Parts: sequence; structure tokens; C-alpha cells
Amino acid sequence: MTRFDFTPYRRSFVGFDRVFDALENATAHVSDNYPPFNIERIDANAYRITIAVAGFKADEIDITAQQNQLLVKGSKAQSAEQDRSRFVHLGIATRNFERRFDLADFVRVTGANIADGLLTIELLREIPEALKPQKIAIGTAAPETPVIDVQPEASEASEDKAAA
Repeated sequence: MTRFDFTPYRRSFVGFDRVFDALENATAHVSDNYPPFNIERIDANAYRITIAVAGFKADEIDITAQQNQLLVKGSKAQSAEQDRSRFVHLGIATRNFERRFDLADFVRVTGANIADGLLTIELLREIPEALKPQKIAIGTAAPETPVIDVQPEASEASEDKAAA
């Protein structure tokens, strides 16, 4: 596998280190595609990851969201491994798995459910108000300039009258 060198781009794009790291890591990982999954866009800010976890129970799956990464692990109990001897054909894969998903900034997990052999994980992107685009109103009135009410000649004349 050929790796792409992002060094020239790192010099030109300040603050994009995480993007380049993700691109380099994506080319480095070779995945076995187990278990299969779908990523679905529900609307502009909502996503759903669906993972085929046939043969796994809810307590055999661990979902961890930390910073910008989602980790889904599945591990079968030892007793299930011992029961393999009674099967004539075992076509449903129930091997342990670990699946990682890199999440964009401000994406959080809102829930997870398992039904009919499918694990669904709901994601929501919530951009903080301070980072959302803001409409700036343009005023048409001229800015007010402060008026200075002190007149130097009038104050000198009043001092002369007070002295006399």
C-alpha cells in the first residue's frame, strides 16, 4: 500500500493537523469489514450508524464515545465458544470485534438500540451558538459625535467678572 505524504500541505494549512492525521491513519488501517455497517444521514445535523451484530446480546456490546471517536466493541462469553462443538455448520459469525468511527467536532451520541440483530447508534451535530454564523445588522444613521459644551472665551469672561 502506498502512503501519501501530506508534509507540503501541512506547511500551508495551519490548524488542519487533525484532518491530515485522520487521512494518514485512514490509509494505514486495513479493516476486515466485520461486522458490516451503514452510515445514514437523517437530516442536516443527524446521523445513524447501523451495525449488523447478529448473535450478540446487548450486554455483550460496549459503546464508548470519547472526544472525537466512537468505539464499538463486541465480545462473546466463553460459554458460547464451548458450544461450537454441537453445531454441524456455523455460518453466523460471532467473533469478537472492535469498530472505530472518527467523529467530527460537536458530534455527540444521543442513543443506541439493538433490535433484530442490528445495533443502531444515533448521532447529532450540535454547533455551539458562539460558532454559528451570525447576521450583522447594518445601520444607516450617522454615528453621534460628542458635543463639548465648554467655550473658552465665555469661561475667561466670567472669571474676569468674578474677580472684579
